[in-house]
Amino acid sequence: PVVITGAQKPIDLEITDAKTNLCDSLRFASCDKAHGVNIVFDGKVIAGTRGKKMRTKSYNAFSSINFPYIATIQDEHILFYLDDKELIREPVSFCHTMDWKVGLLKLIPALDATVLDYMAEHCDAVILESFGVGGIPTYDSGDFHKSIEDLVRTGKTVVMTTQVTNEGSNMSVYEVGKSIKKEFDLLEAYDMTLEAVVTKLMWILGQTSDPEEIREMFYKTINRDMLFTCAVHD
Repeated sequence: PVVITGAQKPIDLEITDAKTNLCDSLRFASCDKAHGVNIVFDGKVIAGTRGKKMRTKSYNAFSSINFPYIATIQDEHILFYLDDKELIREPVSFCHTMDWKVGLLKLIPALDATVLDYMAEHCDAVILESFGVGGIPTYDSGDFHKSIEDLVRTGKTVVMTTQVTNEGSNMSVYEVGKSIKKEFDLLEAYDMTLEAVVTKLMWILGQTSDPEEIREMFYKTINRDMLFTCAVHD
């Protein structure tokens, strides 16, 4: 197992969460059931691909997004909610090449679509944080449809996700999302966290530039990062 932890207050203060988080991390890492990459914070064990910092000051800073907690730790006892260690059959492998040219664009009202033209020149992949369940708006200030067409035509990887933290995207709900996904065969993040999407793309593009391989690797569940894999067949 790999365990990541931290604290909201430094460990040398009289009142701090650092000591508790560190002890809980050691306790979980030494447990026979522990596996994968996880965050241990405020008595909660969160799958690394599902963790997101939701509060800047409170001790319960991290939450698990669109996925249950792996376990909780109370009074030096670990209570597991999930135990799927027997499902892991592949040996651990490490990759040392990352493609850092992954861009992120959060759509806002009246945003000029030409910003995508700039990103096309500097990024190998672009993640679009759209509104609601996902879709591309139409504005007088610019044509997102044309900009996305140019991105795809030049071989850039485009992923659609949502600005909403919980419940994920579903571009098939409204015509504004359904049509553009079908036309350009865009990748969709579904219930993945934004952090997981960014990191996964950097990892994938560090290994391949083939569109089919990128698609296959993106939709392969890794460390519980995606539940709705069946949705890729919509």
